[in-house]
Amino acid sequence: MKLNQTLALIASFTTALQLATAGNITGKVTLKGAPPAEKEITGVTDPVCSAAHPTPMKTRFYMVGTGGELADTVVMLKGITGKSTGASAAPLLIDQNGCEYLPYVGAVQTGQKISVKNSDQTMHNVHPTPVNTAGGNKEENKAQFAGAADLTFTFPAAETFLRFKCDVHPWMFSYITVVDHPYFAVTGKDGAFTIKDVPPGKYKIVALHRKAAKDGVEQDIEVTADGAKLDFALDVK
Repeated sequence: MKLNQTLALIASFTTALQLATAGNITGKVTLKGAPPAEKEITGVTDPVCSAAHPTPMKTRFYMVGTGGELADTVVMLKGITGKSTGASAAPLLIDQNGCEYLPYVGAVQTGQKISVKNSDQTMHNVHPTPVNTAGGNKEENKAQFAGAADLTFTFPAAETFLRFKCDVHPWMFSYITVVDHPYFAVTGKDGAFTIKDVPPGKYKIVALHRKAAKDGVEQDIEVTADGAKLDFALDVK
């Protein structure tokens, strides 16, 4: 018993020491050049969807600011596995609002809950279509009526841009990257990202964007107790 208590204390001390010396990685992702024009979504016949969008909806491939700030980019450390804290992490909320999935791009850890909400006064169906089924990620297809309880999904294996879709409204998509550790972030409208509490060390860091960097753009980074800063500039593709 004393040995177990001692080992537990050592593990707790080690974790506390790592957090005390950990730093944040900050940076910004920008797009080089002008993005292609988004395409207008046609065939919208649901009156709830039409009412939510007085002007036609468009695709959301490149969400770019006036200074080239690129949203919806997943930035994460590479080569770290088996460090997921997903079981204890707060759920990621995907909201079906205005007949769109929000967020369009997100990220979670393996084992982390994804809650899907229907804020629309119309029926949706939530249909994740994972590719890494060999790793245990399962395809599901669940109807969700207006006012229904949130639906919950989890995925045990890492996967890039796991697609959620609505078969009722075929323009609705969300792409969730599943990561086997907590060292990742998704850029906002300002293109900025922060990866928190990274233990000091040298790492590979990768930026992933569905159009500009689907296979990832890598850089080397060294993190100290003061953190580190690194930017990405992605090409239009």
